[in-house]
Amino acid sequence: MKVFPYPRLRGTVSLRVDSARVKAPAQPREQLDSRARSVIERVVALGAAETEDWETATLTVSATIPAKATDSDGPWSEVVVVAVLTDRTTNTRVTSMLARETEDGRDWRGELPLLRCDLHDRAVLTVQVIATVDGVPGRIIGEAAEDWIVDVHSDVPTREQSFDIREVGFAKGPRWLQSFSEAPWIVNASGAVPTVHINTDFEGMVDVLGAEGGRPEGLVNAMLVSQMAAEVWTAVFHSAIGDLEIEDDGTPLFPHGWQGEVLREMLPDVVPERTVEDALREVHRRRVGATGWTELQPRIQYAAMRRAEVPRVLSETVRGLDKLNREDEA
Repeated sequence: MKVFPYPRLRGTVSLRVDSARVKAPAQPREQLDSRARSVIERVVALGAAETEDWETATLTVSATIPAKATDSDGPWSEVVVVAVLTDRTTNTRVTSMLARETEDGRDWRGELPLLRCDLHDRAVLTVQVIATVDGVPGRIIGEAAEDWIVDVHSDVPTREQSFDIREVGFAKGPRWLQSFSEAPWIVNASGAVPTVHINTDFEGMVDVLGAEGGRPEGLVNAMLVSQMAAEVWTAVFHSAIGDLEIEDDGTPLFPHGWQGEVLREMLPDVVPERTVEDALREVHRRRVGATGWTELQPRIQYAAMRRAEVPRVLSETVRGLDKLNREDEA
């Protein structure tokens, strides 16, 4: 649990995206319908716009904060609420101040403009409650309990993202893949979505991955996809842990996007019986410390296999092969 050297606002700060519209040069603004927004998933899918060449977008953002934030006898003053959109891939941070809508100071609303060229894929939207505390301005006294995702490309507002699979011949493919010509696949976890590059030059690989059903090829297909998924989870975990943002007091912060989601999913299995915040600190301490990092590797592998459902797929494969053997013998 992070400790702040000044009073913080107690209670929940909630965030909503009420509407979204896009604009292309020399064209009227397009108001996106409600299907582009998911309140449950907390995602805005700007890819749902019919205006394919839009250059700017505007989100209407609402926030509700605890009423005590604006109490005259509180430990803070000059309270403002700010919407913050962050894309770590492009190192972009867009902010917009919201306006108070009700006299009790609970409800705030405003618009957040953004440029399409500033966003790579999926950006994170949150709100922060900022005030002057003990004479020091700009203190963050509260922030949204749950962020929203702003997806530039997708036409469906969904939070879950799977890994991307691309088939390419390594021998004559991109230069960085040519040195892996003998590998059946390579996982690249550096992008917004982890990518598995399938080596089409590897004999039989394409046929196996295209197989379906209960025949041996289909069973092997399920095993390969599960193994790829496990490697994706492992690769993203190591990538995220190796590139954490660290606060001045040494506290590691959860990254945004896929990396943060993977860490929150896997940490309970990597460091059991800890909060995810404590588990993140422990894993970071072991990684940068003199000892302990090697001992964590089996648990990281275990967590990845669980998320990729390797035990279930392997059991089903063994049973399926056994069934086929009995049928052949009959």
